[in-house]
Amino acid sequence: MILQLKQIFEGQKQLLDFDAEISLETLAELEPYDSFAAPVAAKGSVKVRAGVVTLDMTVTASLEQICDRCTKAFVREYRFEVSHTLVTALDNEDDEGYEYDDYVVCPDKTLDVSELALTDMKLGLPTKILCKEDCKGLCPVCGKDLNEGACEHSESL
Repeated sequence: MILQLKQIFEGQKQLLDFDAEISLETLAELEPYDSFAAPVAAKGSVKVRAGVVTLDMTVTASLEQICDRCTKAFVREYRFEVSHTLVTALDNEDDEGYEYDDYVVCPDKTLDVSELALTDMKLGLPTKILCKEDCKGLCPVCGKDLNEGACEHSESL
């Protein structure tokens, strides 16, 4: 979903609400290595206050995942609250004293909310995927799922 932000940046409008959904078909094309269980939803608003344009967004995604410890498949829903400052250009890009990663540049006064939502989602995902916080994993000797009970090797480990 492309947001037209010309009126926001030019001060003609103070608020723009949006509600976007990225379909499973689109996700399969864009993110072929991720397994989405449902469309990704991005809902939020773009506001201007004192000349500063900000985007506040909630991204919701359901992913089919595999536990890193016990290898069981499961579905988990993630919800991320994100905020960005939007600008049309960056001044003094060579200055080392500024953190330009804090800004989303919209040079043509448009913003692809779908792309930003997927980027924010990926950055917010945990690096270790577990089916549950206290997952015991598999026995390194026989491969039994220790969440289902102990095996003859678990006592000696």
